[in-house]
Amino acid sequence: MNRVVITGMGVVSSIATDLQAYWENLIKGVNGITEITSIPHDDIPVHFAGEVKDFDPLLNGVPKDMARRNDRFAQFALSAASKAVADSGIVSGENIEPERFGVYIGSGIGGLHTLEKEHSKLLEEGSARVSPLFIPMMISNIAAGNVAIIHNAQGPCLPTVTACATSSHAIGEAFRAIRYGYADAIISGGAEAAISPLAIGGFFTSKALSRAEKADEVSLPFDKRRQGFTMGEGAGVVVLEEYEHAVKRGAKIYAEVCGYGNTCDAHHITAPRPDGACAQRAITLALQEAGYQSGERLYVNAHGTGTPLNDKSETVAIKNALGEAEARKAYISSIKSMIGHCLGAAGGLELVATALTLKNGIIPPTINLNEPDPDCDLNYVPNVAIEEQCVIAISENFGFGGQNACLALRKV
Repeated sequence: MNRVVITGMGVVSSIATDLQAYWENLIKGVNGITEITSIPHDDIPVHFAGEVKDFDPLLNGVPKDMARRNDRFAQFALSAASKAVADSGIVSGENIEPERFGVYIGSGIGGLHTLEKEHSKLLEEGSARVSPLFIPMMISNIAAGNVAIIHNAQGPCLPTVTACATSSHAIGEAFRAIRYGYADAIISGGAEAAISPLAIGGFFTSKALSRAEKADEVSLPFDKRRQGFTMGEGAGVVVLEEYEHAVKRGAKIYAEVCGYGNTCDAHHITAPRPDGACAQRAITLALQEAGYQSGERLYVNAHGTGTPLNDKSETVAIKNALGEAEARKAYISSIKSMIGHCLGAAGGLELVATALTLKNGIIPPTINLNEPDPDCDLNYVPNVAIEEQCVIAISENFGFGGQNACLALRKV
């Protein structure tokens, strides 16, 4: 089986759209959650989100014709993908064969802004006034398709849609495709732009969102004051590459992807299993494939949504997967405390953070963790980053529908 490494990374987030700035703001504990400015929100008690402010696609690597013909989520994907490819130095037809170059980029929801806009047009002006670009701008797979067009990636193309686990599943399946020889490199991750009246209304009425009135009290993973997640948006994309292929062309390597777990709770449409058993199995599968040994210094980038049910069940899953003693030695944090829950983009943005944690030997904090929940009693690195050179790390994401994903990385 082939070894798989990360050779390029790109982000669009509420705390930065540049990789270095993203990392610096993560370890500084910068809060990207602010009062919502893009839509009215006076009619519901949800006023904060991790918005990407002043995003100009033309200044962020998106060609002009693509910018005009893509929904905001796809613009984010195109931007993050272009940055990741440039960071990697991989060029189709020059240092990789086009047919061995793939794209696995997903979105949990897709072109929701386009859907809302065109639906309003339908109601006000009739069907004949709906844009001919409505369908290709709205469908969730279009980000992957357009990334493939721009970068001439003629190999496997597989967008995933698994709610909040979307990016992690996309990266995990890309890892397997390279591991078993179906591609030499794959642009992989996820994008989301769902801070819209329809999405916020839907998540609010399902009682999923925090109603806190202060920015530093909204997204509170593992804190006993938590009351729900906070919407975020953006994109996280990595270039995965077969190790020998990367070495041959002299590529830099951030980390090695060495394990992947994919399970389903088969329990409830939105709530996680209280015993965390299937999330635990995803963690166990990833660590087993990675060859994890007791005593190795481990970092866990937690799903950590700040919902009452998730944080408690995730804590149980980590304890049962590692054993109580090893779980207490692990360093765990949730960057959702800073960027919000970016849904289909969460896993991509969080895997980038996980790779940088291994590479730089600094663990980003869980900010605003001031009143720990007694049921969440592990080391969640509260408020301040710490220097610790971990050798292995996992990134966990769990989605509506009970879909669980865990990715394992090793330091190289």
